[in-house]
Amino acid sequence: MDAHQQAVFDVLVAIRALNDAMDRMNGGMKGEMDMNVTDLAALRMLIIREQRGESVSPHHVAEHLKISTASTTKLLDRLERDGYLERQPHPSDRRSRVVALTDLSRQRFFQHFARRLQLLRGVTEPYSEEDLRLIEGYLDRLSEAIEQD
Repeated sequence: MDAHQQAVFDVLVAIRALNDAMDRMNGGMKGEMDMNVTDLAALRMLIIREQRGESVSPHHVAEHLKISTASTTKLLDRLERDGYLERQPHPSDRRSRVVALTDLSRQRFFQHFARRLQLLRGVTEPYSEEDLRLIEGYLDRLSEAIEQD
C-alpha cells in the first residue's frame, strides 16, 4: 500500500470511529431526552433542515427515515402530542402541511447538546476558513455518497 492509499485508509478508519462516537452520543441523548432512536433522528433532521431554511413535509420525514407513511404519522402524532413539533399549513401550497419544531423542542435538544456542541466547536475553530470549507465539502460529498447507497 502506497502512502496515498494508506492515508485514504486512515481517513476511512477515522470516519468509522467518528460514526461510532456519534452513535454513542445519540444513544446517550436518546436516554436523556426519553425518546426512541427514530424520534431523535426525526428531531435532528428537522433541526438541520430548519438551520438550512428548508421546510419539511411529512413525506420528507418518511423518506429521510426510510419508514412507511403510517409509521411517520404515528411518529409525528407522538412528537406533536409531547410538544416537540407542530404541523402547519405549507407556506405556498395550502393543500399540504409542513412539520415545524416548537420552542420546547429546540430548547430541550440544545440543552442536551450544548456541552457537546461546545466541545465540537473547540476542535473545529482552530482550522482556517479555507480548511473548514474543504472539510465541509468533503463531508457533504461523503453524506451524498452514503445516501446513494
